[in-house]
Amino acid sequence: MRVPLSWLREYVDLPATETGRDVQAKLISAGLEVETVEQLGDGLKGPLVVGQVLTIEELEGFKKPIRFCTVDVGTANGTGEPQEIVCGARNFAVGDKVVVVLPGAELPGGFAISARKTYGKTSHGMICSSDELGMGDDGTKGIIVLPPETEVGKDAIELLELVDEVLDIAVTANRGDCLSIRGVARETAIAYGLPLRDPALLDVPGPNAYGYPVQVSEPFGCDRFTARTVSGLSPEARSPIWLKRRLQKVGMRPISLAVDITNYVMMELGQPLHAYDRGLVQGTIGVRRAAEGEEIVTLDGAKRKLHSEDLVITDDRGPIGLAGVMGGANTEIADHEEGEGTTDVVIEAAHFDAVSIARTARRHKLSSEASRRFERGVDPAAAAAAAQRTVDLLVLLAGGTADAGVTEVVAPSAPHTITMPADHPDRVAGVEYGRETVVRRLQEVGCDVYGQDELIVTVPSWRPDLTEVNDLAEEVIRLEGYENLPSTLPKPPSGRGLTHRQRLHRRVGRALAGAGYVEAPNYPFIGEQVFDQLLLEADDPARRVVKLTNPLNDEEPALRTTLLPGLLGALRRNDGRGSHDLALFETGLVFLPRAEQKIAAALPVDRRPTDEEIAELNAALPEQPRHVAAVLAGAREQAGWWGKGRPADWADAIEAARAVAREAGVELIVRGGQYGPWHPGRCAELVVVAEGAEKVVGHAGELHPRVVKAFGLPARTCAMELDLDALEAVGDDTPQAPAISTFPVATQDVALVVDRFVPHADVEAALREGAGELLEGIRLFDVYENAEQLGDGKKSLAYALRFRAGDRTLTVDEASAARDAAVALAGERTGAVLRG
Repeated sequence: MRVPLSWLREYVDLPATETGRDVQAKLISAGLEVETVEQLGDGLKGPLVVGQVLTIEELEGFKKPIRFCTVDVGTANGTGEPQEIVCGARNFAVGDKVVVVLPGAELPGGFAISARKTYGKTSHGMICSSDELGMGDDGTKGIIVLPPETEVGKDAIELLELVDEVLDIAVTANRGDCLSIRGVARETAIAYGLPLRDPALLDVPGPNAYGYPVQVSEPFGCDRFTARTVSGLSPEARSPIWLKRRLQKVGMRPISLAVDITNYVMMELGQPLHAYDRGLVQGTIGVRRAAEGEEIVTLDGAKRKLHSEDLVITDDRGPIGLAGVMGGANTEIADHEEGEGTTDVVIEAAHFDAVSIARTARRHKLSSEASRRFERGVDPAAAAAAAQRTVDLLVLLAGGTADAGVTEVVAPSAPHTITMPADHPDRVAGVEYGRETVVRRLQEVGCDVYGQDELIVTVPSWRPDLTEVNDLAEEVIRLEGYENLPSTLPKPPSGRGLTHRQRLHRRVGRALAGAGYVEAPNYPFIGEQVFDQLLLEADDPARRVVKLTNPLNDEEPALRTTLLPGLLGALRRNDGRGSHDLALFETGLVFLPRAEQKIAAALPVDRRPTDEEIAELNAALPEQPRHVAAVLAGAREQAGWWGKGRPADWADAIEAARAVAREAGVELIVRGGQYGPWHPGRCAELVVVAEGAEKVVGHAGELHPRVVKAFGLPARTCAMELDLDALEAVGDDTPQAPAISTFPVATQDVALVVDRFVPHADVEAALREGAGELLEGIRLFDVYENAEQLGDGKKSLAYALRFRAGDRTLTVDEASAARDAAVALAGERTGAVLRG
């Protein structure tokens, strides 16, 4: 929300010496996030004056149209003679009033103006556009043409209000009241301890039987609808300069007088409005839910198919607007330049259900200034005042007449009341405020407060976010100043530190970082289409997701069940920006829905929740195991004077998984597998033994080419993912001191010929078991395939076996016997035979 300081001063008598920075500091202290203070007109120096175009000479022979103009600037140039100016714009004519910057002036950005020779003429100044003056978009894309009645020679800096300060406030989702000058003015008045001149305090006539007919069929979606009619508007009437400038300062583009007035009132009071051309509305205005498949053409020209949950405004023909989001093109206010112009309008000021408007806006991907306000909370009591303010401005600026009829449809409702102990804010904050302070602060935000030890608080209509006692406590605390809360360091009992799970998490991160991986945390949100890109089967458990009721992004409405999509997206972005040798990892939670879904209860904040309350909350949450994943692409070892380097491959992904398992004190069983995104011939299934049974805890290897193409990844990208919690459950990470023997090692090499499809893991497992207790280590050091020497479909696996005894030096016969036993068992289980 952009808030001009000049507009704010109309409702709060701030000291003349207060700057935008001062107001920013006050509002931040009160809990509003004021991101920046923009200095409009910074560096602007006059003379900048109003001029009238006397003559225009078209200059020929140039690549673009050039005009040589004489402009009457009165006595602003010191001579009273017409000013000669060269200009390339085409949107003005002889007799128009324009803005002229004279030599000696300086425009924003340090652009000094002086007389200069150009296109064969000497130009003594410039005729200005809104962009050159830093005014923002005025819709003309050209020279500023002022109203005919503007006085020649008048100071344009003052006329156009070019010097101002604008506060840019990031309004949180619960503070819809601050999406208006009125709401920010109220916060400013409280911060300074000054009275507020509320712009919504207007004399509003009561409803009568002569108003425009309105039928609300959906009172839960629309609990208030005010309609007013203004007739006899002048089609030639244009928005005055002050109105256009205020809209530009808050970031809106002036369009036409009627539309500008509704936008102005919305920014002033926070109540979205809509103006219908009365001549185009047929019959009674209605509010209802759309019929499935109904269509509407909105003001942006798009034809939209409506959903049965959409709230629509209708007339006898059908929908004429998406309620609270955007009006329909069939009742649009016509501008005079486009035809006859609109002379009679119907003003709509309504209050719509926040959830309904938010869902409609997201469903149609149509966020508007109106929908932003409705979904954050609009003051329902301001609708009548906003309609009256709009009527008053239309009568004043367009010469219209306010019809006597007033329509107001209101669903009965009672103000929200909260009962709160007077010392509740004290207990929440740990500060003794006292009843007097609590009552005063609540009254400042607009609450009615009664009672002594037990306060009965009636919440103001403009603060729908105040729903319970802790909301009221927060109001007291923020207005008294968060900076005044005592700072107390927690004192954990001695002997406690990180949990076992936290220590493992840190060790895994350090191990992967030490292996050259870079941590890349990602948001935990995904779209379900990613499972098709990962080639998961239709019945894969990973496709069962927890969906968010109010997602940040409609394209990612679910919580992740795997870490790979986020990591692969990070790899793609980095590769696209020139980093081609990548090794990324992430440790984080995945979210798995429970078979039985429960609704979590809100926990108290004024005391520690009980163990039962915490257990109940945890039971309602999805299962959240911690996973670890890594992705690789490009070179794993760089080329240099030491050698050619080596590209990352499937073995690196498996080694990353082994490094994680070592930190958890688990021995991984690695064997060939086939799952989803991995290449069927280069995928390892990672298995652990838990309670005597094997359990698959992850996969590693090279990704399937179709997955690489779907995600836009470099060729031969590799990845691994492990269930870290499952490793923790079966692991024993008790530090083991290495056993150092004083006796020598006996090394025996064997080369075994097996069928090509026999996995190395099966051969190694058989060798380990057959060799017995004397085996200290085993390493595969060569894989060889040659049909002429080995035969078709065969391969040779060469292993180095290390034997050692802890109490003696092994003899050659003992080492050979252990080797022969290992080879025998490998032959029995895998068909392996010693090579030649």
